[in-house]
Amino acid sequence: MRRIVSLLHSFVIIFALIACSQSAASEKQGVTQPAVQKTEEAPETSQNVTEAEKEKTEEQTNVEMELPESISAEQQEADVSTKTLVVYFSCTGTTELVAEYVTEILGADSYEIVPENPYTEIDLAYYTNGRADQEQNDPDVRPGISGGVENMDEYDTIILGYPIWHGQAPRIISTFLEGYDFSGKTIIPFCTSHSSGMGSSADDLHTLCSEATEWLEGRRFAAGVSKESVRNWIEEIGID
Repeated sequence: MRRIVSLLHSFVIIFALIACSQSAASEKQGVTQPAVQKTEEAPETSQNVTEAEKEKTEEQTNVEMELPESISAEQQEADVSTKTLVVYFSCTGTTELVAEYVTEILGADSYEIVPENPYTEIDLAYYTNGRADQEQNDPDVRPGISGGVENMDEYDTIILGYPIWHGQAPRIISTFLEGYDFSGKTIIPFCTSHSSGMGSSADDLHTLCSEATEWLEGRRFAAGVSKESVRNWIEEIGID
């Protein structure tokens, strides 16, 4: 009988120990669970910070990328608004040399007026009733030009160079001026000759353009003029 009682007492103690162990485990799980949840929430907070920093970095990058584009556009607009074209007609190279000086000094673009029917030495011989003599005697003659300026609208200032033939500009210069609209543009003429001055050549050419075209006073250059003399002229008229 004692043995049975002893066994029952042992079972009671064992059950009591098991119950205490389960209770302690449950309490431990209840204490550690919030820590686990806190640990799982930490990456979400870190991710939010990372996304915010990423968006801020992207915004700064976009601003840095847009700034050069804005500056470039302003610079391009300034370049277009002050663009100069040097236009010249030259058969012997005298006018061409001055035009090259002007182009180099200003860093401008240049365009050579090339006749469809090139002039020969015989054509240019004075007082032989050759081609040049006949053209200069007829103010209505308009010699053809090979090619043209496709982007004339981009230029604000035209520096126009030509030789003096019988006191006037060659008739091919009239062809050129009547081929474009120079309204709102500034034309600055220069001529070359061995002895004759500019005379009324510039004034006569001016009448071929619209009243909205501004003409500045021109300059006559002799053959073999120095680059420094051309530079002085450019500084006098204030071209940048």
